Amino acid sequence: MALEQSVARHYTHGSLQAAIFDALKASGKDIDRLAPSDLPAVDEFHIGGRQATVDFATRLGVRPGLHLLDIGCGLGGASRYFAHERGRRVTGVDLTEEYVCTAEALSERVGLGHQVSYRQGSALALPFDPGSFDGAYMLHVGMNIEDKGKLFSEARRVLKLGGMFGIYDVMQESSESDLRFPVPWAASAETSFVESAATYRQLLEFAAFSVQSARNRREFAIEFFNQMRARAAQSGGPPALGLHILMGASAPQKVGNMIDNLERGLITPTEIICRAM
Repeated sequence: MALEQSVARHYTHGSLQAAIFDALKASGKDIDRLAPSDLPAVDEFHIGGRQATVDFATRLGVRPGLHLLDIGCGLGGASRYFAHERGRRVTGVDLTEEYVCTAEALSERVGLGHQVSYRQGSALALPFDPGSFDGAYMLHVGMNIEDKGKLFSEARRVLKLGGMFGIYDVMQESSESDLRFPVPWAASAETSFVESAATYRQLLEFAAFSVQSARNRREFAIEFFNQMRARAAQSGGPPALGLHILMGASAPQKVGNMIDNLERGLITPTEIICRAM
């Protein structure tokens, strides 16, 4: 419980909705006439942003009309993509209450409140009955969870037999050196639990999942950050609307350390797609 409270504090902004709406206005958006396409710059809090979500959804491959669970849904960017672009119904759960409230507000603003819903709760004690969902996924969540065995057993519990479970996490590539902190998901090593893809696979199989595929996205990530730096250099700084809003004043240091850890070969974003057995 203390660990989860620390993680929730790390992500809590304090006035997140107001900050996002102010940035949307500064970007020339009419906040009373928002579309889902107006939000990806701020609501896709993972390496690669919207493109990573599109690639991941394609590999997950669940049919339209199914009910999905978004574990660690954040501001709801991925859930709105699955709902609006892929025709799924999505329930999101997140540890951080402010993220849940903001996800609800943004979804209502873009007219998707009937397709997505959100709950505050722990990924280690999901507030849902067994077999509630046709599929599930999580994007950049496992790095904050020490007990991944419990995480995967909970995901399996709420999935129907044969349901797809997709993961896109930052995973350990090398244990030769310590990571540099802070990073977007943690201010220090006390709340960072990066593990190898091999460990993920082992724990998933123990939780009764059959791993269908795994993909290392290191080159994609490096290119993503190269493009991000080029845009910042050209414009003279970050845009009004961006993930720096979520990360606060230490955003440049967090992103810089993450890029350094990536380029030194210590971490890599990785996709794993599996099926509930």
